[in-house]
Amino acid sequence: MTNSLLTDPEVLEANFPVRIEEFAIREGSGGHGLHRGGNGALRRIRFLEPMSAGILSGRRVHAPFGLLGGEDGARGANRIERADGSVETLGPVASAELQPGDAFVIETPGGGAFGREER
Repeated sequence: MTNSLLTDPEVLEANFPVRIEEFAIREGSGGHGLHRGGNGALRRIRFLEPMSAGILSGRRVHAPFGLLGGEDGARGANRIERADGSVETLGPVASAELQPGDAFVIETPGGGAFGREER
């Protein structure tokens, strides 16, 4: 859609035949440590008409690393939840044909933590 980090749900729905069903914090995706890594986001976009979709994303194969003993954040994930209930996992760079009722789910990675958590 754009070369931006995030398109507002209202703009996306106004310009494309999609519905943003979920836009939430991905709880627990930040790494544990003295200073926790930030949580990622979860977006579920439901397609209302046949469309082609593509994604270029990072940190799907390698987790965001922690520093000085902080744990890594959770890796991101991309998938299509088909209207028939099947699920297709997508890689970090992918394209797919979607049909009405299919959902594109994007889980952004969490941040790596800084410092060892004191116990």
